[in-house]
Amino acid sequence: MDNKTYQFDFKDLKLTSSQVETVLGYKDGDDRAFVTGLIEEILTESQEISNIKAQFTVFNDVQFDIDTKSLEINKTKFQIKKIVFGQIKKSDSVAIFLCTAGEEIGTRSRKAMQERDFLKGYIYDVVGSEIVEAAADIMQADLEKTILDSGKKITNRYSPGYCGWDVAEQHKLFHLIPENYCGIKLTPSALMDPVKSISGIIGIGTKVRHNPYTCGLCDMKDCNFRKVRKKTT
Repeated sequence: MDNKTYQFDFKDLKLTSSQVETVLGYKDGDDRAFVTGLIEEILTESQEISNIKAQFTVFNDVQFDIDTKSLEINKTKFQIKKIVFGQIKKSDSVAIFLCTAGEEIGTRSRKAMQERDFLKGYIYDVVGSEIVEAAADIMQADLEKTILDSGKKITNRYSPGYCGWDVAEQHKLFHLIPENYCGIKLTPSALMDPVKSISGIIGIGTKVRHNPYTCGLCDMKDCNFRKVRKKTT
């Protein structure tokens, strides 16, 4: 079982105001001067307040049950459902990952919302999401590079709460990683704290593949990231 931890500098992520504007729904030609200034202000703050960490642990003891569309990792069974099962069922091993942007950006988003500065609160929220996803992208690319020499590939990453996979199964994921370097805690309802955090699995094997666009597989119709991916593909 292999594992690796990461501590990222905000500059490693190369986030831009135009990237955030796209998630917010701005199009070419839209008047965005005010919001651009606010985004740049929050991106500058984020360099100081972010505590960006990630980790993955690779488990080789994995079994797939085609009848129940489930995955068993070290004798812990996950009901990952049809969509995720179909994408990782050919894996020889599985990496469980955690990633967080840290506590402060979520705190500032909530504070702005409480003060009824809804635009600023929403931008903090979007920037926090972009931070954690960008960090997870770097972690995933490094995992892929690590296993290339063995002739293996990786799948996309999949998280509880998406594609029919019950978010409550995050408790099982965290049970398999007792030494949580990222410092993420779970509420009884399986929400993560810090809120700008993600967890999930990545399949590893000689017969798996990484898809450049997977929003078409997901059943979350109102996801902002689905809308952004659709515009850019």
